[in-house]
Amino acid sequence: MDAKRQLGEFLQTRRAQLTPQDVGLTTYGDRRRVNGLRREELALLAGVSASYYSRLEQGHSSNASAEVLDAIATALRLDDAERRHLHDLATGTRRRPDTRRTAPERTTPAVRQLMAALHEVPALVLGRRSDVLAWNRAGHLLFAGHVDLAAPQRAETRPNMAQLVFLDPHTRDLYVDWQQKARAVVGTLRLTSGQHPDDPALAALVGELTVKSPEFARMWADHRVKSGGEPTYEMRHPLVGSMHVVQQALRTEQGQSVVIATTEIGSPSHAAMTLLVHSAVTAPTADATVDRGVTSDP
Repeated sequence: MDAKRQLGEFLQTRRAQLTPQDVGLTTYGDRRRVNGLRREELALLAGVSASYYSRLEQGHSSNASAEVLDAIATALRLDDAERRHLHDLATGTRRRPDTRRTAPERTTPAVRQLMAALHEVPALVLGRRSDVLAWNRAGHLLFAGHVDLAAPQRAETRPNMAQLVFLDPHTRDLYVDWQQKARAVVGTLRLTSGQHPDDPALAALVGELTVKSPEFARMWADHRVKSGGEPTYEMRHPLVGSMHVVQQALRTEQGQSVVIATTEIGSPSHAAMTLLVHSAVTAPTADATVDRGVTSDP
C-alpha cells in the first residue's frame, strides 16, 4: 500500500465528509461541484496556502511539519486516533520502502503466561494484521468455537479475525450489531496500514477482503480509523444465548493485542458467560499445551 496514495486518499475522503456549514463557512448560495469542502477552503481553515495543501493531497509534498499536520487535523475535525493516523501516513511518505521479509509474529513466554492466568476469562492474542496468535479455551469457545482449537499453533493454520468477521457466517451471526464490529475491525486495519505501509501481507489481506466482501470495500473506502474506548457488543452465542460483552484490548511490547472479554458482574450476561467459561475450562483434551489454557507458537 503506497503511503503517498494513502495520505492523499485519507485527506480527500475526510475533506469530502465535511460541509461548509459543519465548519461555519458561508457559501452565499454558490453552486458547488464537489462534495464537502473545497481544497482552498480546507487550506484556509488550516492556515496554509491552497497550493501547498493541494500538493500534500496529491502526494507531491512529503515534508509537512507536525504543526502543519496538526492544523490540518484540526480543520478536518479529526479525533485523537485519526490525528495519529494522519501523522503516521505523513511519516510513511518520508520512509524508504522496507523490502525486508517480515518475521512471523510470535507470542512471548510472558504473554503465554498471562493467557494461562486468564483461563477463566475469554482472551485471545491478535497480531498486527488481526491474525489469532493464541487464545485460551474460553476465548476460543466465545469467539470461534467452530474453528479447530489448535489452529493458532502454526502460522499456516492461524485464523484471521478480519476474515472471520467479514467472510465467516458463524462470526457474522455472533454479533447482533454486526456493522459495529465490522467497522471496528476495518478501523483497526486502517491504523495498522498507516503504521506499516510496506507490509505485503497486510496489503494482500486488504486486497482479498476488498474482492470478497463488498461491505469491507465500502467501509475501507470510508477511511475511518478506530478510536479509543472499550466497545460493548451484544453477542448471540449459540450455546448460552445473548450477552452484552465488553472487549478490552491490552497492548504488548511487541505491538500485539490481548483481547479480553468481560461482562457486568451480577448481570444475566455474566451468568451466561460463567456457564460458557465453565463448559470451556472443564472440556477434556489430549493436547498438553491446550491443557495449560493456551495455544502457542512452535
